[in-house]
Amino acid sequence: MTFRVHSGAMPRGSPYNRDTMQPSAFDEIAFFRALYRSKARALLIGRRALVLLGLPVLTADYDFWIAIDDIETFNAVAGSFELRPTRAPDEARQRGRYVLENDEHIDVLVARSLTTLGGHAVEFEALWPRRHTVALDDVQVALPSIDDLILTKQVASRPKDLEDIRLLRVLKEQRVDQS
Repeated sequence: MTFRVHSGAMPRGSPYNRDTMQPSAFDEIAFFRALYRSKARALLIGRRALVLLGLPVLTADYDFWIAIDDIETFNAVAGSFELRPTRAPDEARQRGRYVLENDEHIDVLVARSLTTLGGHAVEFEALWPRRHTVALDDVQVALPSIDDLILTKQVASRPKDLEDIRLLRVLKEQRVDQS
């Protein structure tokens, strides 16, 4: 079997526009480094946090819970990676969430507190002092404690969240057994 590799411009009428399409400036490690240096209080939540903990899950986006007063700082970091907010800071504060996007997608929670389906209030200001960090290359990424990450997963309690909670509990048990 022979494969031909096309180099150069695509034929007229091609659905691809390789001449003008450019990747974004997003580099995960550089993003986390810039975020760390900004001093924005931002916790990585969602499945990307589980990936950093070494759990076998897949995800295509990022989820952060940030301090309500740090929206502008967080957005400034994101802007340097060509990520654009879907809401102005005041509107994001009112709604409690927004998205940063280009060819990457970051869901951002800015609520002071969330409520789990079981009625438990989860407050950002309570989670922040209990956070821990995970090294990714040369930068520390802030995550909620495992117990707090479980609480954030109990807010939506979708089937994938329930599986994530199970994996987090297994990880927690393994860590207790190793100590």
